[in-house]
Amino acid sequence: MNFIMSPFIVPVAALFLAAVAVVSAAVSKAHARRIKAEQRMAMVARGMKAEDIAMLLDQNSEELDARTATHRDPLRRLQSARRTAIILSSVGLGAILFFVLLVHIEGDHEIYSGAAAALVPLAIGIGFFIDYRLQKRDFEALRANTEPRV
Repeated sequence: MNFIMSPFIVPVAALFLAAVAVVSAAVSKAHARRIKAEQRMAMVARGMKAEDIAMLLDQNSEELDARTATHRDPLRRLQSARRTAIILSSVGLGAILFFVLLVHIEGDHEIYSGAAAALVPLAIGIGFFIDYRLQKRDFEALRANTEPRV
């Protein structure tokens, strides 16, 4: 019972959670590879030609690429970076305002530590704004260089 009240329980649990996540990802990836190999073996056992198998599997990967194409499209990346920046900055500012207001209501100055913790999403949001501006500048420069000249 004394272990539960230990101040080390949170860091130990965080490290354990990270280890479980890494192991789970590795097991999932291995499982996906095994399933794909079993599919190929079943297709070979049914007498399919290698070209047909490759075409079928390539078609499935093209469908997957179409679903993940938003990450490759520069305009979508710009929109995603801007949206993430707005959300994280808003969460950070909202949390800071919440804790400052809570200090004024409760009168306990130790609550300012919550406002300090809210600086993390605010700083990440500002970083995303910087990334958005840099991506936008690069995209506009690339677009200006690729436009046909008349």
